[in-house]
Amino acid sequence: MLSATEAAPEVLARANPYQPHMAKIVRIQRLVENHELFTIRFLEDEMVRTFRHLPGQFVMLSIPGVGEAPISISSSSTRPEVLELCVRKTGRVTNALFRLRPNELVGVRGPYGNGFPVREIAGHDLLIAAGGLGMAPLRSLLWYALDNREKFGELILMYGSRTPADMLFGEELVSLVDRADLKCLLTVDSDPTGVWNNRIGVLPKLFDYVKLEPARTYAAVCGPPVVYRYVLERLLDLGFSKDRILMSLERRMKCGVGKCGHCSVGYKYTCMQGPIFNYWDAINLPEMI
Repeated sequence: MLSATEAAPEVLARANPYQPHMAKIVRIQRLVENHELFTIRFLEDEMVRTFRHLPGQFVMLSIPGVGEAPISISSSSTRPEVLELCVRKTGRVTNALFRLRPNELVGVRGPYGNGFPVREIAGHDLLIAAGGLGMAPLRSLLWYALDNREKFGELILMYGSRTPADMLFGEELVSLVDRADLKCLLTVDSDPTGVWNNRIGVLPKLFDYVKLEPARTYAAVCGPPVVYRYVLERLLDLGFSKDRILMSLERRMKCGVGKCGHCSVGYKYTCMQGPIFNYWDAINLPEMI
């Protein structure tokens, strides 16, 4: 039987999958330019009590009178009652969202997608490798693993951005560097300020600072195409099995339930079979990355 934090989204599956539930914005935090973290809470007590998601899943966020957009969940279900959504301002819906203030309402339906196979990963080492905006969907997996630390072996985070000012959740991640139960490696391509106290260099260089055991490790990866290219290359060179390389991939999604076809990649639907795919999927569907 699945625990509350591992439960699939049966609660909403029994209801109308197209029906959004209203939620109140309780906090808005600026992260980097054009990116804000929205903390929201459902108005319905039952939704607050029963909504659960897997790391890597997403919701459809709607603005009444404007439209809706798919947004990755950046918080872990180990910390219930609120959802944290990292949103990039791009397009009509997100521009409207950025004009809202705390206590205003949005619609939420979901969660959708498959999420990371946390029960399969449990008992193994876990490497989380993120580049740029890729930290947004991987943050939920990071905090899930930290909050369930006893379920995992060694836990390693590699995250790189262009500059310190471009690092999502920068202060939060820097505060994790000294944790004894996490190897947190942060890097930037350059530091115009001269005050960055962590590593400088491209993300794949962080592999030089860790000793990985591919036979007992799962790797979760997300970032721009250049990150996939070079991080996947390093993982394969190290001998990682292709089914242990998990990628969070986003495609334009509209319905969230596999009906409209907007997110199809070959014969797969990102909103249903994804957005988490392993490297075997990428080989069989080259247009995926």
